[in-house]
Amino acid sequence: MSERMVLRVKGRVLAGPDDVRDELWAVDGRITYERPAGVRDEQVVHGWALPGLVDTHCHVGLDRHGPVDEATSEKQALTDREAGTLLIRDAGSPSDTRWIDDRDDLPKIIRAGRHIARTRRYIRNYAHEIEPGDLVAYVAREARRGDGWVKLVGDWLDRETGDLGACWPRGEVEAAIAQAHRLGARVTAHCFAEDSLRDLVEAGIDCIEHATGLTEDTIPLFAERGVAIVPTLVNIATFPHLADGGEAKFPRWSARMRELHARRYDTVRAAYDAGIPVFVGTDAGGSLAHGLVADEVAELVKAGIPAIEALSATAWGARQWLGRPVLEEGAPADLVVYDEDPRADVRVLAAPQRIILNGRIVG
Repeated sequence: MSERMVLRVKGRVLAGPDDVRDELWAVDGRITYERPAGVRDEQVVHGWALPGLVDTHCHVGLDRHGPVDEATSEKQALTDREAGTLLIRDAGSPSDTRWIDDRDDLPKIIRAGRHIARTRRYIRNYAHEIEPGDLVAYVAREARRGDGWVKLVGDWLDRETGDLGACWPRGEVEAAIAQAHRLGARVTAHCFAEDSLRDLVEAGIDCIEHATGLTEDTIPLFAERGVAIVPTLVNIATFPHLADGGEAKFPRWSARMRELHARRYDTVRAAYDAGIPVFVGTDAGGSLAHGLVADEVAELVKAGIPAIEALSATAWGARQWLGRPVLEEGAPADLVVYDEDPRADVRVLAAPQRIILNGRIVG
C-alpha cells in the first residue's frame, strides 16, 4: 500500500451554486470525487467547502507610496491567503512578483502589468505616466508583461478643471484596446466618474474597476456589451474622507466624490439588475489593507445583490470569468472550509476554519 497522505473533505462541498457534494479528496494536490485506492491513511477535514476565494482587484507588491520589497509583498500575499483568497487578479503593480509563482503556499496571481496613466494624472510612483500618442505602445508592452490583462487609468483629478476628467481621447483608446486584444489580453480601466465610460465601452474594453459613474444612460450599454464591473465598495467607503482632504483646493472634485459615494449601493444594484457581470475586488495594496474579501462580499449583499450571487462573484463565477477551474475533477485542490453554510450568511466568510492550497492545509 502507498504511504502517501490524502486529504479528505467531508460535509458539504459547494462545487457550484447548485452543485453540492458530500465529500472530495485531494491527492497529489488535485481534486477527485472518487475514493482513491491504495491509501493507508488520510487526513479528514469537516465543514462547508468553497473554491478558494478570488479577489479580482488586488495589488500585491504595492503600498500607498509605490512598489514594495519582497518581504512586504510576501506579507501581503499571506494576509490575503489567511482571509481565504487563493486567486488574485493583480490589477496593476510596479513590482515584479513573479517569484510568487514558485511558491506553492501563496495565492495564485493573474497580473495586469503596471498601470498606464496620463502624465500627472494618477498616484505618484504607481504607473507609467504617458501622453496619448504613446498609449498603444505601452499597452502592447504591458500586454506582453502581464498574464492576459492590461490596466488603464481611465479618469482622474484634472487639476485644470478641479474635477474628475477622462484621461484618453477616443481614437487612442480604441487603437490601444484593439492592440491588446490582438495580443490576447483583456483590458480594464480605473474609472470613478461618468465621463470616460461610454468611450471605453464602445472602444471594446472588457471590464471597468469601481464604476461609480454608471448611470441609466450607460448601464444598458455595459449590459449589451457584456462589460464586467468590479465595484470595490470597501474602497468607495473612503470617498468622504478623501473629499474632506481635497475640499479646500478642489471643491468640485470633493463634491463629486461625495455624490458618487452617496449613490454607490444604488449604482451597483442597478448594474446587477441590468445583467452586468459584477465581481468581488477589494483594491487592497494601495491605501487599503489586504484580507478584506469577506467585507467586500458583505458590501455587495448590502447593495442588494442576492447572497448566492455575491458568493459566486468571489468563487465560482469569478474563477470562470478569469479562466480558472473551480472544484472540479482534476482541478488544483484550492479551497476554503467553514464551520457553517456561507450561503445562509455571507458573514461566515470572515472566519475560515481551514485553508487548503494545492492540497495542503496552510491555515
